[in-house]
Amino acid sequence: MPLRGNLHAHSLFSDGVRSAEQVIAAYEALGYDFLAITDHDDRVPPHYWRALAALRPRLLLFRGIELDYRPLSQHVGRVYGDREVLHVLNHPARYNLSLDETTRRVAVIRGDGLAIDAVEVTDTGHYRPQYDTDAIRLPKIATDDSHREPHVGRAWIEVEAPRDRDAIIRAIKAGDFRLGFASGEGDPPG
Repeated sequence: MPLRGNLHAHSLFSDGVRSAEQVIAAYEALGYDFLAITDHDDRVPPHYWRALAALRPRLLLFRGIELDYRPLSQHVGRVYGDREVLHVLNHPARYNLSLDETTRRVAVIRGDGLAIDAVEVTDTGHYRPQYDTDAIRLPKIATDDSHREPHVGRAWIEVEAPRDRDAIIRAIKAGDFRLGFASGEGDPPG
């Protein structure tokens, strides 16, 4: 049975409206198997990492951060497994990037030594099909980038992997997952 999860969520540690515990509870109530809390790197308090490590949810929690790659003002999600790390080019649709601009940003960021392993094809959970193309040679993930209540549960990925952080990250990097969307959030691929 596939594991359902979201790799981009925000809490009161940055610009979300719920505590990390409340964010986790919302996803647990929806039956998610895993979640990454990825608050903004320029807003998190000094105790952020300790606070995330102290949480004891039922779902598998990934610690994460949303980096602001400053030369381009591009958000990059960094999701930590136990040994593996996943870097995601976040919400190109929000920046209204063309496909050429998107692939150029991936190349620039990689050229500066930051791996980009996947790209979001959603913006706050709404499917943006223009980024779900072979022109972007990366796995395409769906997230809901939840900041507020309406975002929670709009989009997710389903991974065929053991319930293990590193196994999930390896499956994502290999493209071994499906996109999932709540009804009314766009016309995702069949």
